[in-house]
Amino acid sequence: MKKHFIHSLCFLLILSPILAQKISKDKKAIIVALDQKEAFYQKTALTIWNYAEIGYQEYKSSQLLQDILKNESFALEVGVAGLPTGFVASYGSGKPVISMLAEFDALPGVSQEAVPFRKERSDGHLSGHACGHHLFGTGIVSAAIEVKNWMLNNKIKGTLRIHGTPAEEGGSGKVYMAREGLFDDVDMSMYWHAGNQNSVRVASNLAIASVKYRFKGISTHAAGAPERGRSALDAVEVMNYMMNMMREHIPSASRVHYVITKGGEAPNVVPAHAEVYYFFRHPDMRVVKDLLERSIKAAEGAAMGTGTSMTYEMTGGSFNILPNKILSEVVHANLEMVGGVDYTEEEHIFAETLMNTFNSEGLFPEMAASVTPFSVSEIAGNYSTDAGDVSWIVPLVSMSAATWPPGTPGHSWQAVAAGGTSMGIKGMTVAAKTMAMTAIDLFENPAIIEKAKLELYKRRGTQFKYEPMIGDRAPALDYAGKH
Repeated sequence: MKKHFIHSLCFLLILSPILAQKISKDKKAIIVALDQKEAFYQKTALTIWNYAEIGYQEYKSSQLLQDILKNESFALEVGVAGLPTGFVASYGSGKPVISMLAEFDALPGVSQEAVPFRKERSDGHLSGHACGHHLFGTGIVSAAIEVKNWMLNNKIKGTLRIHGTPAEEGGSGKVYMAREGLFDDVDMSMYWHAGNQNSVRVASNLAIASVKYRFKGISTHAAGAPERGRSALDAVEVMNYMMNMMREHIPSASRVHYVITKGGEAPNVVPAHAEVYYFFRHPDMRVVKDLLERSIKAAEGAAMGTGTSMTYEMTGGSFNILPNKILSEVVHANLEMVGGVDYTEEEHIFAETLMNTFNSEGLFPEMAASVTPFSVSEIAGNYSTDAGDVSWIVPLVSMSAATWPPGTPGHSWQAVAAGGTSMGIKGMTVAAKTMAMTAIDLFENPAIIEKAKLELYKRRGTQFKYEPMIGDRAPALDYAGKH
């Protein structure tokens, strides 16, 4: 307990200048309102946590958020861009048009109870919110409602739009929305993400393309008449061999990973069908496109050499993020006013217990109460998101809030567990307050948005024309993957 007190005191000393900052009357009102409604949004978020619906299957999760927005006088358009669980909710009219992105899909294979040790759900549910999208979507909706109330009470001109975006985890939901022009009249967009710290970072990430290669051969008895067969699995292995040789001759920042998703049923039967699933990543989307083209040639060569045929399906693909320093500075200033997450004694024990299940050396639960210093980095983060495409169309800004104890890795059972507790809700509330306060700043000062647009144009170049990685393919609504 003494160590706990010392660390808490240190972080309070760090935060004391922040707490002393002046917060406007309107922002104070939003903070109070979100605190008063936290129990309602906790119920909402944990309901979606319990649903744990994977990409393009988030019918109940999406409907719950839609119902809340509809009850708050937002106009709703549902099933946008050919996505049954996608929606756009709008309030107000005219310029500026400010967008908030909401996600709500879970990840397959990470079933977990809200306890600080590994325990799969007793109801047999196999998926889980290992990336905190139940908090993500609920937090955005709660922030948007308070901004709407502020607009109504102060007769603020402009349009607030919530894009309900399904299947971020590999399904590229936002890319389909971008391709259909749903961001063409938007002036800027914002979002937040669950994480293990409270931070705003000006940095890019990795563009990604995901593709399935399917080979078709001729089945036969592997011992009795092998000469009559043409193995589709051989084609997969030949392709994989070529791709592994290629690793020496691609840019060093590239990431190439694959799994064989179908390789046959029995060793004594030559496989007539086989499939391999690839992800290609790089900080530059143009390099990803080149890797994709080279992989297609490798697949064609593998089919030719093994006497099989090949088809491929792009399951998703998204650009790297174009960060926006102008907007990030506004978000960070508001995050400092809001501050971080203060744990109760019970939450502190939970966090410590959870942190003992991974390498958390040098980290302490009290760090969730701090706000990480503002940073600008030229090093891309090693993750991918379909929000990247949005950032090439309109200025986009994001932040992270401490919904998980310090050091907790994303896409882990630990993230699922923490996200199902009051710690996750507290982080969500930090983000909601910050997002709402930022929206107020931008509606009141649209000149900031114009400066952010100039930064975007400078980063992407004057000759840019948006052409999504997915081409003209329809959404794979029966698909759910993960990044």
